[in-house]
Amino acid sequence: MIDLNAWLDEAKKDPSAKQCGMYLTHNGVVRETAKATVREGKEADLVHGMKFSYDQEKVDKAVEETLKMDGIYYVRTWLNSGELKVGDDIMFVLIGGDIRPRVVDALNFLVGELKSNCVEEIEL
Repeated sequence: MIDLNAWLDEAKKDPSAKQCGMYLTHNGVVRETAKATVREGKEADLVHGMKFSYDQEKVDKAVEETLKMDGIYYVRTWLNSGELKVGDDIMFVLIGGDIRPRVVDALNFLVGELKSNCVEEIEL
């Protein structure tokens, strides 16, 4: 289990902390409503779990790209793998930066990259 308080403590001790005025976190969780239902409004059976995997090289590249964004100084990720059940954590992301709009944009960018290009999700 990830301890977000420990992550934040570590981030605030990092040399980049002097430039960070905000930290945002994301915790993706397996839900029972199918992606097709949530995103496209299609009728679908309830999800009972998920097979989840990721490509670490692609994750690293996405993190590097995020750190190149204006005002972003700290990024940390954790992704799960294997067969997960409803309620299990899929991923955690922590981003630190100078001002809210930049940190919000960076979090949105990174989570989008991870979900679109770095992971494979198979709903069960």
